[in-house]
Amino acid sequence: MKTGTKILILFLALNLLSFKGIAQETETKASSTIEFDFSRVEKFRNTKLKGQIVNDYDSIFSPGQRKELSDILYDYNLKTTRQIVVVTIHSIKPYSDIQKMATDLGNYWGIGTAEKDNGLVILLSKPERKIGISTGSGTQLILTDEICKSVIDNIMIPEFRKEKYYDGIKNGVIELIAKWEQ
Repeated sequence: MKTGTKILILFLALNLLSFKGIAQETETKASSTIEFDFSRVEKFRNTKLKGQIVNDYDSIFSPGQRKELSDILYDYNLKTTRQIVVVTIHSIKPYSDIQKMATDLGNYWGIGTAEKDNGLVILLSKPERKIGISTGSGTQLILTDEICKSVIDNIMIPEFRKEKYYDGIKNGVIELIAKWEQ
């Protein structure tokens, strides 16, 4: 092979390696930012309020269960203006704290009324075995962190251990509504 051809091949090989290095550097910088673009998450479309109530992205619930839970939450919202939203997801990445993700999601979607800040988000990641309840500041006056933790620990998790995720969420929602009404 001629010297000119060898130099050309060497030049092209070095060029290709430098591009790969730049691409890896860009990916590393992008992944170090912990932000989630909620605008890319389209609300589930199978509920009365176009998904503002039950957003079953991880397909945990049957269509009948989604409808039943949506009806409970929708009727409660009409009766009180308080809004409870249930979201199931496969992973909370890039978050490490499900509570923070639930809060950010509730704020982004504007759950509850702005004047009363009376929204509540239940976020479940079955594969990661994590659940969080996020409350608006108006909601937290009644449904404190201690009450929400008690509902998770004593009502939801025992059902989850039996693989009854719908029962855990539904019974937890019913208990939260009962506590909210006291």
